[in-house]
Amino acid sequence: MDNTIATPGGPSATFRTSYVTAFVTMVILFFVVGFLTTVNTQFQAPLKSAFLNGMGSLKNTFATLITFSWFLAYPLCGGLGSRLVNRYGYRATLIRGLFMMSGGLLLFFASAWLSASYPEWTILLGNLSLPPAFIVFLLGSFTVGGSATVLQVVINPYLSACHVQGTQSVQRLAIGGSANAIGTTIAPYFVTGIIFGGVAVDAIQTDMLMIPFLSLACIMTIIGAGLYLVPLPDISGTRASATDTTGRSVWSFRHLRLGVAAIFCYVGAEVCIGANITMYAVDLDMPSPSLIATVYWGGILVGRLIGSTLSTVSPRMQLTVTTSGATLLTVCAIMTDNPWLLAIAGLCHSIMWGAIFTLAIKDLGRYTTIASGVFMTGVVGGAILPLLQGICADLTGSWRYTWWLVTACELFMLSYAIWGSRIRPADRDTSVTTEC
Repeated sequence: MDNTIATPGGPSATFRTSYVTAFVTMVILFFVVGFLTTVNTQFQAPLKSAFLNGMGSLKNTFATLITFSWFLAYPLCGGLGSRLVNRYGYRATLIRGLFMMSGGLLLFFASAWLSASYPEWTILLGNLSLPPAFIVFLLGSFTVGGSATVLQVVINPYLSACHVQGTQSVQRLAIGGSANAIGTTIAPYFVTGIIFGGVAVDAIQTDMLMIPFLSLACIMTIIGAGLYLVPLPDISGTRASATDTTGRSVWSFRHLRLGVAAIFCYVGAEVCIGANITMYAVDLDMPSPSLIATVYWGGILVGRLIGSTLSTVSPRMQLTVTTSGATLLTVCAIMTDNPWLLAIAGLCHSIMWGAIFTLAIKDLGRYTTIASGVFMTGVVGGAILPLLQGICADLTGSWRYTWWLVTACELFMLSYAIWGSRIRPADRDTSVTTEC
C-alpha cells in the first residue's frame, strides 16, 4: 500500500512511500515495551518476600523502588533518545535501544545468580539488612526502563506521523497501545505462572529468574539484529538535521509543557494502580490478588481495542470522557474500600496516553522528535507517585486513602483536556506540516 506524507509544497510536493511494514514493526515493539514494563512492576510483591524480609516496616517503600528505578530512566534517557534519532535516524535508534534492553535483562539474570550463589551477603542499614542482589536488580530495572524510553521516543512520533489510509494519529496510537496492553495483560501471569511456576509468594526463590531472563535477553538481541532487514523509511519534517537550529526552546510550547505534566499524572496514576493494587489486595486478604491486576491491564487492552475504532472522535473529547470516568471510579473505590473499582478504571486509562501525546505534539512540525524526548520526561510520574504512595501506605498502615493521590492525577488530566491542550497561535511551527 502506498501512503503519503504532506509537505509544505502542497500536493505537487507530495511523495509516496510505504509505511505498512514500519507501522506493524512499531506495533510489535509497543507490545515488547508494555510486556516488560508490567513484568517489572509485578516483581514488587514476589521480591518483597524474597529480598526484603530484613527491611522491617520499610518493605513497601523498598518494594516500590523496583518501579521507581524503571520510570526514573524516562527523564534521564528521553533526551538521549531524541539525540540518537536526530543523529542516526529511527532504525539505528531502535537497534541501540533493543541492545540496551538485552543488557538490562542480563543484569536481572546477574541479580538472580548473585542471590542464589551468595545468599548470606547483606548490606547493613542500621537494624535493617538489604541483599546486594536487590541493588543489582534495581540497576537492571533502570537499564531496561531506559531502553524502553529510547524505543518510545521513536515509536510514538512514528505511529503519529506515518499515515495509514483511513486512520488518524490518535487511532494509530490506540492500535499500538492495544498491542502494548496485550503485553501488560499477559505479563502478570507470565511472572506468576511461567517464571515462578505458580509457587506461593512466600515460597519464591530468586534462582527461578535466571533462565527466563537469559532467554528474554537473547530474544531482544535477535529482534534488534532483525531490524537491519526491516524497511523503516524516515518521516519528513519530524526531526531536526544535524545542522538545524530550531531557534526556540521546545519548552516554550504551552500545550507541550502542560502535556508533559499531564503524562506525569497519567503514568503515575496508571502505575500506582497497576503496580500497587496487588499489594492492596494482599493486605485485604483477597483471593487471587494477581487476578485484580490482570483485570486492570485487561481493561486497558479492551479500551484500546475500542479506541482503535474511534476514527471520528477527537482526542480532546476522548480524554475528557475517560478522565471523568476514572475520577468517579477512584473516588468510589476509596469510599467502599474496593480494589475492583480501581481495576475497572483500566477501561478509562486505556486511551489516555495516545490522546495526551497527540494533543501535546500537535502542530510542532520539525520540533516533533525533540518534543517526543521531552514528553518522555513526564513518564517519571511512574517512578515518583507509586513510591510516594508506598511511603504513605507505610506511614498510615493502609493503602485505602493513598488512592486520593490517583484522584488528584485524574482531575489534572481532565483540566488538560478541557483547557491546557488548546493551542495558542504562537505555539504552531508552520515550517513543516505533517499529515496525522
